[in-house]
Amino acid sequence: MNAEEVAIYLKTHPEFFVAHGEVLADVRIPHPHGDAALSLGERQLGVMRDKCRALEGKLAELIRFGEENDAIGEKVHRLGVALLGTTDLSAAVAILRTHLGGAFAVPHVAVRLWGVGGAQVPPSSAQGGSGAIAAEEFLPVPDTLKAYAGGLINPYCGFAAGQEAVAWFGEAGAHIRSLAQVPLREHGQDGGVCFGLLVLASEEVQRFYPDMGVLYLQRIGDMASAALLRVVG
Repeated sequence: MNAEEVAIYLKTHPEFFVAHGEVLADVRIPHPHGDAALSLGERQLGVMRDKCRALEGKLAELIRFGEENDAIGEKVHRLGVALLGTTDLSAAVAILRTHLGGAFAVPHVAVRLWGVGGAQVPPSSAQGGSGAIAAEEFLPVPDTLKAYAGGLINPYCGFAAGQEAVAWFGEAGAHIRSLAQVPLREHGQDGGVCFGLLVLASEEVQRFYPDMGVLYLQRIGDMASAALLRVVG
């Protein structure tokens, strides 16, 4: 009987140790880090300690992730509350830029809208008043980019190279390495006509990467969509 057959036998016949309890006391196992021998009980205790340490590490990691998610959720909540109080487009865009640039530390934020609010620069923009911020949001967007945004099922996160929206950041676009593109839809991320695109960009290559979670980006997109439609619709 080889070692594998012995192991299988003991696993399938646990009553063996009931009938031969003295074996447990007599079995000696080589120490993994020395010449000394351990009893079976000591060896089992060491294995359990290792498992406990591994579980403690996993628990600490889960707690850290939970705390990070709580912090992000609070930031998203504050953004939502701020957007609820907006009454015009320039204020809504300013809030998006302030919160995303501040609480979320996103260095570059851009919004483009089409097919809503007349899809043209509001008259107040030409006067340099409070609508000045809004003018940029109605600048022409290529049909190819509109089609791309409309085809996004989830927000895009990844490299900035080759992305048309990089041009929205002017001279800073030359230094942008990663971005997130969030489609703005009439019914949020659940569907509806796409009427705009929210873009978050960074000079850091790994700030937005393909495998990152997009749940909070989706929620931000939902809130931004609702707020922007309300003030321009």
